[in-house]
Formats: sequence, structure tokens, C-alpha cells
Amino acid sequence: MSLPPDPTDRPQSARLPIVPTIMVALAVLAMIALGAWQLQRRAGKAEALALAAANPGRPAIAFPKLAPVDPAILFRPSSVHCLTVVQWQVEAGRAADGSSGYRHIAHCSTGAEGPGVLVAVGVGQKPDDKPAWTGGQVEGWISQEPDHRTLLTRMGGKASPLRPMLIARQAPPGLKPVAPPSAADLPNNHLAYAVQWFFFAAVAVIIYILALRRRNASNAA
Repeated sequence: MSLPPDPTDRPQSARLPIVPTIMVALAVLAMIALGAWQLQRRAGKAEALALAAANPGRPAIAFPKLAPVDPAILFRPSSVHCLTVVQWQVEAGRAADGSSGYRHIAHCSTGAEGPGVLVAVGVGQKPDDKPAWTGGQVEGWISQEPDHRTLLTRMGGKASPLRPMLIARQAPPGLKPVAPPSAADLPNNHLAYAVQWFFFAAVAVIIYILALRRRNASNAA
């Protein structure tokens, strides 16, 4: 007389591969953790945006010399003295009158010692229009240099902090004044990043389940 089959004795094809399952589980957990981290950063970014929106109307303060820029002083009025222009940097930008063009950023020397300073002096229509400006005292608002860091570099913690930059209130001849800083210029896209990481985690789980089903079906055949 034959014994009934043991319900715990599953076919080999139905067993989960240990190493791949652990690797996928760790990857999914990491993506979920990154999504939760982005949600936490979203709350802090909202507070920084509210503070930055009110800063342009507050009293002037000393210009920060080192990176990173404290969010509490972002867009505060300030001034710097550009001893001489070392080089020019050209970026897409917007003028105070709403027109688009090329923002000319001066890399300035401030003396024999200490770091230099960046000044967005004005907006021109052509990228190769060299401003007729060699330096001097400049008043404006505290900002940050253009951010060309990749998302993966920033999330990996390997990105260098953005250097402070002054947005000049007045432009030299031949250029239009740069648009005053606004909190709208600081994107709060952490929610989108969080959704993206959660989506990646879900896709990874679905792909792994489909792969297991295909593997089991192949072994059963």
C-alpha cells in the first residue's frame, strides 16, 4: 500500500533560488529606502522654499565665501568686490524683462588670498558677446552656480556642493539685468524622485516573478 505524497515535498522547479532572490530583495529594499529618503527631503525642501521666497526683501548680509550656501540666506541681498575677471561662463538665462538669452557669469578674483567669486552680471542675446566689464563693486542677491551635477552623483553623495554666486542687480552696457531670484527657480522634485524609486522597486519585483514563472515552466517541461 502506497503512502500519500508529502505536501512539503515540492518539486525542485518550484523552489526559489536563494542567491538571486536575496539579491533582488536587497535591491528592492534599497530602492524603497531611496524613495522614503526623497519623501523626507521633500518636507525639508518645502521649508527652504518658503524661506527663500521671503529673503529678497530682507536686509543685506555679507556674501558667503565658501560652499555650500546655507538655505537660510539664499536670495538675501548682498554685495561683492570683483577685483578682476579671470574668465567668463555662459549659460542659458532669463532677463529681468522676461526675455530669454545667455547669462554671462564672471569668475572673479577677490585678492591674493581666499577663494574667488562668481557673479551673474547680465543677459545677452548671443553667447559669444563678451561683456564690457572688468570688475568692481557689485550689488545683488545671493544665489548658487548652475547645477550640472547628475542625479546619480547627487544621490550617491559624491557631488561637490554648489558654490555661491551673486546675481547682479544692474547689468553692464550691452547686457540686460538678470531676472531677480525667485523661489520658483528652485524645483521641489523630490516627490517625483520618490515615485520613480518606488516604481523601479515594483518593476523589479514583477520582472523577477515573471522570470521565476518562466524558469519553473521550463523545468516542468
